[in-house]
Amino acid sequence: MYSNGKNTAHSGEGRLVGNIVTLVIFFVMFAAGIYVLGYWTLEVAWWPTLVGFALMFLAFAIPMHLMGRAEKAEDLVAAANAHQN
Repeated sequence: MYSNGKNTAHSGEGRLVGNIVTLVIFFVMFAAGIYVLGYWTLEVAWWPTLVGFALMFLAFAIPMHLMGRAEKAEDLVAAANAHQN
């Protein structure tokens, strides 16, 4: 992407370690949710289902929420104004 005729840096540049740590944390949460479903039986069906669903939902919802907040409204307005000029 270009800004003022210059190539701007990639937004994730320099954050490799943090991105890997985040990936590992949420992948472990998702894998734990799948693992908990292994304890599902007809006698004990509710608890593994609820815990597994909660872990898998959070493993997807938290990163999506964080990625959605990456662009602040002020930045979007400034970019739109710069594009119009």
